[in-house]
Amino acid sequence: MLDTGDRPPDFTLPASTGEDVALHSFTGSANVLLVFYPLAFTPV
Repeated sequence: MLDTGDRPPDFTLPASTGEDVALHSFTGSANVLLVFYPLAFTPV
């Protein structure tokens, strides 16, 4: 578990464009917001 202020572990996820994006690629950015939409792209 992470506490407020902890650095998250680095991870890589596919972007909607198909390329992989790693969290560390945003180092130096002011803020990073991660949004998860469970089942958003799952066929019904």
